[in-house]
Amino acid sequence: MPKIDLAAVPVKTGSIYPEPYATMMKGRSSLRLADAGGLTQYGVNLVTLEPGALSSLRHWHLNEDEFVMVTAGECVLVDDAGEHPMLPGDCAAFPAGDGNGHHFVNRSDRIAQFLVVGSRAPREVATYSDVDMKVEMAGGKATFTYRDGTPWDGPR
Repeated sequence: MPKIDLAAVPVKTGSIYPEPYATMMKGRSSLRLADAGGLTQYGVNLVTLEPGALSSLRHWHLNEDEFVMVTAGECVLVDDAGEHPMLPGDCAAFPAGDGNGHHFVNRSDRIAQFLVVGSRAPREVATYSDVDMKVEMAGGKATFTYRDGTPWDGPR
C-alpha cells in the first residue's frame, strides 16, 4: 500500500452547513485521507480543531457508523450523556441509527486533532440535536430540511 504524503493532501476548510451554522465551524479543518488513498468503502479524515473550534453541530447518523480517535491535544466530546474529556488515544464510537447527538469542542489553548473513520452509505441522513435541521446526502448532494422534512429556510 502506498504511503500517503500528508503534505500533499489538500486541507479542507469551510462547511456545507447553511448560515448561521457554517460560520460556527471556523477553526476546523480536515485532511481527507481515504480519498487521498483512493479508498471508496469508508471515509477517513484527520480533523484539526484550533482553540475554541467545534467539529460540527451536535448530530447523529441514520445509516453510517462513525469512529473517532484523538491523536493530538485535548478536546471534549459533548453528547446526550454530557461532556467527556478526550486525550490522545481516547476513542469513541457512534453506531448508525443511534440517536446520541455528538460533537467535539476544543476548549484548550492548543491545537487538537482526531481521526474520524466512517462508513459511506449511498444515502445518508444526519439529524442535528440542538437545532431544527437535518441533512440528506445522496449522489454527492446535500439537501437541508427541518426535522419535519419541510425545506430549510433559516433557523426557526
